[in-house]
Amino acid sequence: MKYYLDEDLSQHLAERLRLAKISALSAHEEGAEGWSDEAQLDKAGREGRCLVTRNRNDFIELTVQFYRDGRPHAGVLIVPYSFPGDQVTALARALIRYAKARPRGMMAYEIAFLPTGSR
Repeated sequence: MKYYLDEDLSQHLAERLRLAKISALSAHEEGAEGWSDEAQLDKAGREGRCLVTRNRNDFIELTVQFYRDGRPHAGVLIVPYSFPGDQVTALARALIRYAKARPRGMMAYEIAFLPTGSR
């Protein structure tokens, strides 16, 4: 599993994931702050990275658009708002568990919600 973290998530999250040997890049690190959601998803798809975001509605619509257009897409993982933004450690643990359960990543055009149990 390789992650691309949308700019609505802490840039420190990518660092925590890499410490756990999870491939992760942040929009902040990539200088992609302020890019459109479409540009973020396009970058993630071209790099074979699952896009991780809190922005559910826009990325669901974009996934449908990418599917129709046959554009590269490596999945979208939505972080529920039950994970407060300031709980980077809990979110990192959940993303690590998710990645370990799916070492090959998500299917193209798949949308999933990050499980919130057992933080």
